Amino acid sequence: MKKYIALSIVAATTMAFGSTASDLAAMKAEIAALKAEVASLKKGGDAAEIKKIKKTLSEVKAHDANDNIKWNVDLRTQMDSLSYTMGGNAVYRDTGTSGSPDGGMFSVPKKRSNNSLLATRLLLNMAYTPDNKNIFKGVLAYNKAFGADFGGNGSGAMPRGWGMDTFDWVTNEALTDNNLKVKEAYWLYMGDSIGEADTPWTVSFGRRPSTDGMLANLRNGDDEYKSPLAHMINVEFDGASAGVNLDSITGIPGSAVKLCLGQGSTNAAPMFSGATNYTDDENDLEDIKLAGLIITPYDDGQITSKIQIYRAWDLPGYSPSEMGLLFDGDAATNPGVMTQAGDIDGYAWSTLVNGIGEEGILAETKLFASLAMSRTNPNAGQYMLGMPTGPGTHIGADAGESKTGTSYWVGAQIPLFDGQFGLEFNHGSKYWRPFTYGEDTMAGSKLAVRGDAWETYYIYPITQALSLEARYTYMDYDYTGSNNFFGADGVPMTMEEANAMGMGGMVVDKANDFMFNARYRF
Repeated sequence: MKKYIALSIVAATTMAFGSTASDLAAMKAEIAALKAEVASLKKGGDAAEIKKIKKTLSEVKAHDANDNIKWNVDLRTQMDSLSYTMGGNAVYRDTGTSGSPDGGMFSVPKKRSNNSLLATRLLLNMAYTPDNKNIFKGVLAYNKAFGADFGGNGSGAMPRGWGMDTFDWVTNEALTDNNLKVKEAYWLYMGDSIGEADTPWTVSFGRRPSTDGMLANLRNGDDEYKSPLAHMINVEFDGASAGVNLDSITGIPGSAVKLCLGQGSTNAAPMFSGATNYTDDENDLEDIKLAGLIITPYDDGQITSKIQIYRAWDLPGYSPSEMGLLFDGDAATNPGVMTQAGDIDGYAWSTLVNGIGEEGILAETKLFASLAMSRTNPNAGQYMLGMPTGPGTHIGADAGESKTGTSYWVGAQIPLFDGQFGLEFNHGSKYWRPFTYGEDTMAGSKLAVRGDAWETYYIYPITQALSLEARYTYMDYDYTGSNNFFGADGVPMTMEEANAMGMGGMVVDKANDFMFNARYRF
């Protein structure tokens, strides 16, 4: 009996002082020993002692499960082969940085490419559940091209990246900056009911999971998607959400609604900036804020349908005069800040069918379709999608004029040779304007294209933890300004209009991205 008590004391002491990496093996051994003792006592031991040891065993198990951050790894080694066809050959004034002290003229080539862009992306996912109501989740991210950065900074002095912050031959032997960044960090509270109604609800605050949303998860080989809908929003931001399941009220499977609030920037004055710390900076841009609803009208596991409605306020952009300075070739006159341009509304409706029929290849086939619309609401006298080109003429929208853009996106994923084959197509209109700055290809956001984008991919699992993916994306732009900032920077010009303004060599007409990656997840 003393032996049983001693085992109980050891387990309880370990529980009290916390489970660390150094004592997990010992805890497992203690749990195994307790199980063996319980099994032995069941054959004729003391009932009270059996009950006591079972209680201690349960407490140790609960503590081991809840009082530790659980980690998993998502590591991708990727190679991209990129090629661009520009709108046309353009000639610009040289400021002397290329050897012409008095300035001169230089041309931008029609074709640009990088045949071997190598990169590593690491996501360290963490989760902690102190009880059955609260969850903490976070993601630490590292995303870097292979090798040190020897690019020039245009000053004629030391090349960009020569300092200890980016010259990574001695990254771990020298003091460097903080290259491991926080991608997500938020807590989630889960309630069981509202009043007398058996209606689950949630509330969450922090840096939200707002990339790799619904439908975009398929091309990444992910079974689960994040919030919000990828067709309209794929960008990291800080904010809050509150959701409630409605199926017990409506009787419709999976019906739910979620309110999302976000902030994309702050104009709080930094410390030691000459202003009172963290007060509103009246000389800077206003805070960028966002509010939206994600409505799930139906979700039975096979058919999932979601609707997203949002508005973003006080978005920044370049005025026509600032855009002129950006392209005048003189670094001294380039603007350092943007102008407050206006607000934007967005709407999306995405539906995924996970399996058609009960058997065969169609039972594992996924089909989807998504429709989206954006509408700009510029401030008085401001441009969000336009640029004046002379007295009484303009390209795109006039000052203060709202414009509506639309997009559709369809795709399929089919099981093939023990892997997954996918094919997708999306089209955006002249004034289409989503928030997909978290670009879905190295060549830019395909979902922001004002024109057509085709994509095909194949994902093959090598083991449970390792998979390979090959993907090809082709983007054909009918108009410029896809996913740029607002104002004159987001003006939709045809390639002919861009060439007429001498900007053809600075805008992309067509883009190709062939990608291959090896992805390890555990």
